[in-house]
Amino acid sequence: MKAIRLHETGGPEKFVVEDIPKPAAAPGEIVVRVRFAALNHRDVFISQGLYPGIALPRTLGSDGAGEVAALGANVAGPPVGTPVVIDPTIGWGNDPEVWSAGATILGMPRDGTFAQYVAVPAENVHAKPAHLTYEAAAAMPLAGLTAYRATFTRGKLKSGESVLITGIGGGVQTFVLLYAKHMGARIAVTSGSDDKLARARALGADVAVNYATSPNWQKEVRSAFGSVDLAIDSAGGDAFAKALGLVRPGGRVVTYGGTSGDATIRMFPLFWNHLSVYGTSMGSPWDFRAMLALFESAGLQPVVDRVCSMDEVVEAARRMNQANQFGKIVLAID
Repeated sequence: MKAIRLHETGGPEKFVVEDIPKPAAAPGEIVVRVRFAALNHRDVFISQGLYPGIALPRTLGSDGAGEVAALGANVAGPPVGTPVVIDPTIGWGNDPEVWSAGATILGMPRDGTFAQYVAVPAENVHAKPAHLTYEAAAAMPLAGLTAYRATFTRGKLKSGESVLITGIGGGVQTFVLLYAKHMGARIAVTSGSDDKLARARALGADVAVNYATSPNWQKEVRSAFGSVDLAIDSAGGDAFAKALGLVRPGGRVVTYGGTSGDATIRMFPLFWNHLSVYGTSMGSPWDFRAMLALFESAGLQPVVDRVCSMDEVVEAARRMNQANQFGKIVLAID
């Protein structure tokens, strides 16, 4: 089968398309014929050597949608040919509150979805929402799951509340925008790109501020909203510190990343305003099933930046590394 492989670190340029053996379904596993996969920052970080526990060579890729190709022993279904989508969290454990110490993410150390076939535990394979195309479904798993847990499980977003989404444009934050809009929330977003801010407005953002041209962007958000019920951040650093200052007394802040480094914060507003700060990573099997049910019931559509061929993976990964995308970059696995 064809697969996108990484034999050494050194950046996106090190991705190569080559032929490798097709996986077999071990007991308790399902082999999926992948039709579309999607890139995540995780894949780029691994290619750059900026990720723990890298073991090469490896087929990366955490997101995938396709059809059931084979069932391993002791697996009752779904039947061969069923359209499916893959939950990328392997071995979450029995506690919905936190993943187990042995949990991993599909695509490292286990071979992932950047291949025509992938073998995964049967419990990670779910029926594809009927209204989604394969490419849309492939855009959903990792980013949609992370956003679902940040927005609902940890962030406890309620209908009609106000939400601050920092750094709009990446996959996870576009899903947060999608979910918040569905809940009828008032939404403020930030970005360093006017184009991304315009796209966010088109998707339902009420306030959109460019932090590159407005260093005191928090004042513009406060002028429009007063304060917010929930802030969701992945940058850390200055953005996280300013987000804390925008949350109402008794409000919530959720963080799932720190791309801008550690934050220096003032302690007084944190304790005086009784703020709740939640960390989160990925999502549980319960979160994944709830996310699928939401997509089914609400008819939601992931935001797809573009669809690239396997041979265009280097260009696609460079686009992600340069943060030029809005939404998810999808790969057609032909």
